[in-house]
Order: sequence, then structure tokens, then C-alpha cells
Amino acid sequence: MTRSERLADQLDWYWQKNLRPRLHGLADEEYFWEPVRDCWSIRPRGTSTAPMSVGSGEWTMDHASPAPESAPVTTIAWRLAHIIVDCLGYRVGWYFGGRGVESETFAYAGTADEALKQLDEMYGRWNAGVRGLSDADLENPPAVGPEPYPMENRILHVNRELIHHGAEISLLRDLYRRQDGAVPRRI
Repeated sequence: MTRSERLADQLDWYWQKNLRPRLHGLADEEYFWEPVRDCWSIRPRGTSTAPMSVGSGEWTMDHASPAPESAPVTTIAWRLAHIIVDCLGYRVGWYFGGRGVESETFAYAGTADEALKQLDEMYGRWNAGVRGLSDADLENPPAVGPEPYPMENRILHVNRELIHHGAEISLLRDLYRRQDGAVPRRI
């Protein structure tokens, strides 16, 4: 097994055994669920209350630049969009060529099904790109993109990001499913 195959397999194991199965059955109501006030989400164009919104289609992503000091709570919709565009999309375009993805021009998903299709496509492109790298590719910084670290470091970073944000999405799904109106106990 090559180094690039090991790096791809690390994330692919998590993808196949944890994250992707946890997304099965995601419905629009849950996709857009806001567990607290003032969440950031994906919203119909013109309805955002965030400092900015980005996207080219009917749906935009709540955003701010610079990012707020205290990050807002985000919905599953926002977190999936972050994985699709910020974690995978930019880097797929930079490192592996083909159609690039930019937050300002991306058509964000207005349904859970559409978001999952975008996620599957972008993950497939990422995984195939990683698997195609040679040892020399892994040892050198990528030719394109703002990150001057060896490609292996970039891949490990993306793997961590997907595991981290996937866990957040999984927790939001757990909380959504267990809403029962119970009053929290005071310790």
C-alpha cells in the first residue's frame, strides 16, 4: 500500500463506517434545525441576518469576514456546506485541478438531499485525488493554493477537519432526535 493510499484509507474508513452512515435519512427539517437563537445556516437569498452571505444561487451561506471572535452555533446545513466548499472544494480545485469551488460562486443546497449529493461528489473527487498522489507529491508543497506545507500535511489537515466537523454534525443529529422538552438538571 502506498503512502497516499494509507492517507486516503484513513479518511475513507471514517467516511464509510462513521460519517456517511450517520447522514442516512437526513430530512430538510433537521438539516435546517436551529438549536439556539442566532444560528448561522444556509438561507434563501436575501433572508440572512449574518454580517454577510455568500453563494451564487437561490440559497446563501451565513458568513462574516473577519470571522467573529465568538463563533456562532451553526446548523447541519451550514456545517455540511463548510465541509463541501471550505474543507474539500477549495482544495480539490487547488490540488487536483478541474472545476474549482469558491464560496462566493457556489450554489449552496436548499435541501438535505441536494447537500448530500454535493458532499458525495466532493468527497469522491478528494479521495480520488489523494489516491493518485506519488510519494514525491506528498513530500512537496502543492503548486497551487495558499498553504506552503508539504502535501501530506495538507491531506492530514483535511482528514482532521472532516473528522472534526463530521463529529459536530453527528452530535447535532443526536440532539435533534432527542428533543423532549426536558428541563436540564442543575448540579
